[in-house]
Amino acid sequence: MSEARVVRYIEANQKRFLGELVGWLKIPSISGLPKHRSDVLRAGDHVSRMLGGLGFKTKLLTSKGHPSVYAERIEDPKLPTLLIYGHMDVQPVDPLTQWKHPPFDPWLEDGRLYGRGTADDKGQVMIHIKACEALIKMTGGLPLNVKFIIEGEE
Repeated sequence: MSEARVVRYIEANQKRFLGELVGWLKIPSISGLPKHRSDVLRAGDHVSRMLGGLGFKTKLLTSKGHPSVYAERIEDPKLPTLLIYGHMDVQPVDPLTQWKHPPFDPWLEDGRLYGRGTADDKGQVMIHIKACEALIKMTGGLPLNVKFIIEGEE
């Protein structure tokens, strides 16, 4: 595998990756507030489409609570399997007066991205997804099997 090719791909697609993250961050997937139940579902659909576009088999797991996304890409059953866990729901945003900008309208400041979910946990989940994307696009696959569980009810 050419690590340099993978790094160049990431660098060349950084703005697109950021835009995709911002699109996901704009979904107010607040699991603790019943009025946002459909938003948690939208967040699940969003991440499921991203992973599906990379050749992962995806499934939206529903329950009495909020949904979870299960995705897997099995390159070879003989290879080791990596399980990546994360969540797509966020905490309530009150009090709004303590936010510099609306929490679901992400903004860049001093080279950093701010908004609800950037650090906990959509940002981290996106890093894993985009690392998989770079490997798939630059090498034709992943060096191991990868499974994701991204749940909506941390």
